[in-house]
Amino acid sequence: MAKPSPEFHYQKQFPVGKDKTQYRLLTNEFVETVDFAGESMLKVDPKALTYIAEAAMKDISFKLRTEHLEKVAAILDDPEATENDRTIALTMLRNAEVSAHGVLPFCQDTGTAIILGKKGQRVWTGGGDEAALSQGVYNTYTQENLRYSQMAPLSMYEEKNTGCNLPAQIDLLATDGDSYDFLFVAKGGGSANKTFFYQETKALLNPANLEKFCIEKMGTLGTSACPPYHIAFVIGGTSAETCLKTVKLASTKYYDELPTEGNEYGQAFRDTELEAKLLEYTRKMGYGAQFGGKYFALDVRVIRLPRHGASCPVALGVSCSADRNAKARIDKDGLWLEQLEENPGRFIPADGEIAKPKDPVAIDLNRPMKDILAELTKYPVATPLSLSGTIIVGRDIAHAKIQERLDKGEGMPEYLKNHPVYYAGPAKTPAGKPSGSFGPTTAGRMDSYVYPFQKEGGSMIMLAKGNRSQQVTDACKEFGGFYLGSIGGPAALLAEHNIKNVEVLEYPELGMEAIWKIEVEDFPAYILVDDKGNDFFADVRTACSQCALSAYENARAEMTK
Repeated sequence: MAKPSPEFHYQKQFPVGKDKTQYRLLTNEFVETVDFAGESMLKVDPKALTYIAEAAMKDISFKLRTEHLEKVAAILDDPEATENDRTIALTMLRNAEVSAHGVLPFCQDTGTAIILGKKGQRVWTGGGDEAALSQGVYNTYTQENLRYSQMAPLSMYEEKNTGCNLPAQIDLLATDGDSYDFLFVAKGGGSANKTFFYQETKALLNPANLEKFCIEKMGTLGTSACPPYHIAFVIGGTSAETCLKTVKLASTKYYDELPTEGNEYGQAFRDTELEAKLLEYTRKMGYGAQFGGKYFALDVRVIRLPRHGASCPVALGVSCSADRNAKARIDKDGLWLEQLEENPGRFIPADGEIAKPKDPVAIDLNRPMKDILAELTKYPVATPLSLSGTIIVGRDIAHAKIQERLDKGEGMPEYLKNHPVYYAGPAKTPAGKPSGSFGPTTAGRMDSYVYPFQKEGGSMIMLAKGNRSQQVTDACKEFGGFYLGSIGGPAALLAEHNIKNVEVLEYPELGMEAIWKIEVEDFPAYILVDDKGNDFFADVRTACSQCALSAYENARAEMTK
């Protein structure tokens, strides 16, 4: 006899608790309450959508959540934090202080604009919501000192920068109620590129296997997305896209008020016990805030979702040190935006100096390349440096164009032979300042160019953020090159204090992807890969692997007790 079906019970899959966000009132204009078929409706002028999107995208480009800054500041008081951890933490706080003035955004990659909107059934705008929200995004990016990063495909292989950072990613959902609720996110490429998806099986769902899996996957994140991170895992999902969408929202703390246990109807929940375990493991990996130490992550979120019995999707994502997120709401009382920190300087110790490595080795870049290389070879990896002089700036498209020139037999440009190359792309330069926000981009994207460029005498000294592949170490050993690590994240601070002049050198039509020449003073960096085959991150990767194996064995031992 067949088992009777259970009674119908609707379960909201994401039963988020009370919103604890502190909001500030932007305006009480653009809204009114009207009657329709005996129901009270909220009538919203479409101008409200443009207004709130413009205000939100501006705020998150220059300000951070207080909770985020509190966690960064706590690193300074931790006796277990390394000197590198504290240097990065103080640098991030100084960067936030500069950015909060609203002139220099705290990251040069001012991101893809992402908007999630939940529109109550008793809210009426008259339509065209996406266009009105996009207008707000457009206004912010074109009027502020931000960067345009969106590439429009003209064909499968040809692209053009849109010149205004549109299109935005806008997802609008219909919900109950009489308010219009939003999450605004500016997601940079480095952070977005650390989103991963895995198709697993039921075999993963036991403590030993899941912990080992999560630790190993966190170890693959590296440092190129500007830690310390907010890390998120999602286990399960009714589809791959639900799993991935949830991990992005979890990394913004959007689901922090989920319940902490599941039920038979399939509600999502947070596993706070596993979160604490994984956070502790991140502190043993060795990556630290960027150049070794304890603070690879500020926190970890783990969310469990229902799944199809034949599928076990898993997603991993991060929000980086540019933790750019804010909630907003439109209701009968007006337009509201999450209150972000107005005075990050209050988290900086009174005796704190502008963060730079202690006793760095001063390197004069205005010398022949052979002399600079001869100076660098005297020092081991992890040596802090202070760079002054001329640097060439180029990133993805610029490298591709130079490779095309090499392929045609046109040779390596002299400027790449004579000067270090900085992988970066600036934000707009504010009036009266020598540079816009100008932090490093992810080094790994240029790895394939290193061998052919160094073979031709170019890119002998590279400056960027994050770890590199073995092919870079091998090329530097063969040709006598160096990879120097810049602190990932403090783009506003570098623009304010270290970059003294910026000019376009070649390919001006590429915008931020052009080749630039900059003059720097006391620019902080570390030797990460040297000319002898040493890689700073090699030992860290080994330590991380050992950490994962130890965690796995400990978990198995606990299960068999």
